[in-house]
Amino acid sequence: MQANRLAQETSPYLLQHAHNPVDWYPWGSEALERARREDKPILLSIGYSACHWCHVMERESFENEEIAALMNDGFVCIKVDREERPDLDDIYMTAVQMMTGHGGWPLTVFLTAELKPFFGGTYFPPDDRMGMPGFTRVLQAIARSYEQERAPLEIASRQIAEQLQAAARAAPAAGAARELLGSDLVHSAVARYRRRFEPVFGGFSHAPKFPHPMAISLLLRYVRHHGDAEVLHMATLSLDRMAYGGLYDQLGGGFHRYSTDDRWLVPHFEKMLYDNALLAIAYLEAVQLTGHEEYRRIATETLDWVARDMQSPEGGFYSTLDADSEGEEGKFYVWTKAEIEALLGGDAATFCSVYDVTEAGNWEGKNILNLAKPAAEFFADLGVEPDELERRLAACRRRLLAAREERTHPGLDDKVLTDWSGLMIAAMAHGYRVLGEERFLDSARRAATFIRDNMLDDGRLLHAHRDGRSHLLGYIDDHANLIWGLLELYEASFELEWLRWARQLADQMLELFWDQDNGGFFFTGADHEPLIARLRPGHDSATPSGNAVAANVLLRLQTLTGEDRFGRRGADVLHAFQSQMSAAPTGFAHMLAAVDYYLREPREIAIVGPRDAEPVAEALATLWRQFRPHDLIVAHDPAANGATEATQEVPLLAGKAMIEGKPTFYLCRNFACEAPTHDAAEVAALRHVDHLEP
Repeated sequence: MQANRLAQETSPYLLQHAHNPVDWYPWGSEALERARREDKPILLSIGYSACHWCHVMERESFENEEIAALMNDGFVCIKVDREERPDLDDIYMTAVQMMTGHGGWPLTVFLTAELKPFFGGTYFPPDDRMGMPGFTRVLQAIARSYEQERAPLEIASRQIAEQLQAAARAAPAAGAARELLGSDLVHSAVARYRRRFEPVFGGFSHAPKFPHPMAISLLLRYVRHHGDAEVLHMATLSLDRMAYGGLYDQLGGGFHRYSTDDRWLVPHFEKMLYDNALLAIAYLEAVQLTGHEEYRRIATETLDWVARDMQSPEGGFYSTLDADSEGEEGKFYVWTKAEIEALLGGDAATFCSVYDVTEAGNWEGKNILNLAKPAAEFFADLGVEPDELERRLAACRRRLLAAREERTHPGLDDKVLTDWSGLMIAAMAHGYRVLGEERFLDSARRAATFIRDNMLDDGRLLHAHRDGRSHLLGYIDDHANLIWGLLELYEASFELEWLRWARQLADQMLELFWDQDNGGFFFTGADHEPLIARLRPGHDSATPSGNAVAANVLLRLQTLTGEDRFGRRGADVLHAFQSQMSAAPTGFAHMLAAVDYYLREPREIAIVGPRDAEPVAEALATLWRQFRPHDLIVAHDPAANGATEATQEVPLLAGKAMIEGKPTFYLCRNFACEAPTHDAAEVAALRHVDHLEP
C-alpha cells in the first residue's frame, strides 16, 4: 500500500501508521491550514509506540478501508506521538477528561479548525459493542453535526477552551499565605497515604496497580526524619511486592508499566525508561535507608538492564519496549512448565517451586515468573542452604535469559527523549554513588554527552532525537529533568562541566518558561508555537511535573552555587502551587519532597584531597551509603585541573585546603564550617542513621 505523509517522520509510532489507508498528517502547518481552508474538523489521534490499545485501534479501524474512507472524507486526520508532543497530549487529554471524566490512550479528539476540542474519547471499537459506540457511528454523527448543526459544537468548543485557559491562569496563594508553607503539607500527604495503603500487597490502590516511586521516595524521607515504623512498612512492603511480582522482569531486570491485578502478578508488559529511572532511584534510596540487600540487587539489575538493552552505542537512552511481540501481549516474557523443564533439566523442579511455575500456569495457561517471598527464604522448603540455592537459581536465570534472547523481541522505540533521559542520568549517577559500580557513572556520562553533542540547536535544548535528527523545542520537563541528571552527575564525579551546564540550563529555563504573573513554569517556552492554552502543570503523573523537578533542582542549585536567585525561584514555585498541594497532597509527592528540602537546613561536607587517596575514597563510599537527601557532599582535589575554578564556582570549596598535606574534611552549615578534621570516621558519623529493618 502506498505510504502516507507519516513515512517522512522519525517517530516509530508515527511510522507504524505510515501505510494505513488513512490520509494521515503529522501535526504542522500543512494540516492546520488545510482544515481552515476546507472548513473541515480535525480528527486528532494521539498514542505511543508501546501502547497496546493503540495497536488494537489501528488494526480494527485505521487499517479498515471503509473506516479510513469516512475519516478521509469528513476530516483532516492528524496523528501525534504523545512522547514527542506532550504539550498537545496534555492540552487535549485535559479537555477529554473535562468532557468525559476519564482519559487514556489512544486519545481520540475532534477539533474545530481553530484547534478547539468539541468531542473526544479514548479507544473506540469499529462497531458498537460492550456499551461503547462504534467508531463508524461516531465518525458519521460528528461529520453530520459539523456540517448541519455546527453552532452547538462551536459553543461547546469555546467553553472547553475557556476552561483550559482558566486552569492555566490559576493564581497562587498570595500575601500572608506565603508564610504558611510548612511541614503540615508533608504530614497531610503521609496521612492520606496511610489511608490509601493496601496492606496485603502494598501500593496505594487496588487493581490496576501503578508503582508510585515519587510517593515512596517521599515516605522514605519522612521515615528519615521521624523514624515512623508504620510508614517504613508502607514503603518497604510496596517495594518488596513489586520486586517479587510479575511487574518486575525476574530474568532480565527492569519493571513493566503497571499491574492489572492486586498482587503485582500480571503486568501490562510495556517497559518505559521513566518508570525504571524513578523506581531505580526509589530502590537506591531504600538501600541507603535500610541496607536491605534485595533492594541493592533490584536496583543493580534494573540499571544493568537499561545499560544493556536501552542505551545506544552512541550513549542515548531509548524510550520504550513494546508490550507485544508477534501480535501477542507478553509473549516474550511468559513460559510453559515444559519449556523450563527442557532448558533446566534437573534444576527445573527447584526453579519452578521458587518462581511459581505450574502445569496449568498462572496467566492464560502460561507462567509469569514471580516469587511469594525472597528466593533465599525457600531454603527451608527445599532443603538447600541459602547461598547454594541462590547460586543455582542465578545459573537457571542466566540459562533462561539466554534462551529468551532467541525469541522475537518486543518492538523498541529507539527515539531519545531529553526529559526521560534526564531522569535516567540521575538514576545512573545515583546508582554509582550507592552501589559503587563505575559502569553506572560511565552510562550517565555517555548519555549526558550524547544530549550535549546532538540535542542542542544554538544552545537551545531540544526534546527528541532519532535517526540522526533532533527536533522539537524542549519543554519545561526537558530542562528540569536534565538539570536533575546533571546535578547528580556532578555530585558523583565532581566534574565541573556538568554543574556549569546545569546552571546554563537553569538560566534558559527561567528565561523561557517562567510565569511572571502567577509564578511557576509554563510547560512550553516563550518561543513555542501558539496553542489554545499554555498550561502550567504542577501535579505528578507517571513522572513528576516539570514544576516539581524545577523546584527541587533550583533549591539544590542554590546550595551548590550560593546564588540566592535560584533558591528564591524554587521557593516561588512551591508557593505558586501551595493551595493545590494543600487540597490534594498525594498528587504532589515530588513537589512535597522539595518542600521537605526547603524546610530543612542542609549539612555541607567538603572533602579535600586526591580522589584516589584511601581516606577520601573511604569517606565518600561511607557517606554515599547513607541516606542523606538534604546534605551536600563535595570532594575537591587541589592538584587537579580546574581546581581554582571549582573553588570560585562552588562556594563550599572556597578557602578549603589540605592541612599538613593530608586529606581534610570540613563539616559546615550555610558555608560556615566547624574545625577541620583528618578523621574520616568523624565525618561518616555525622547525622548517621543506623540501617532500619524493613
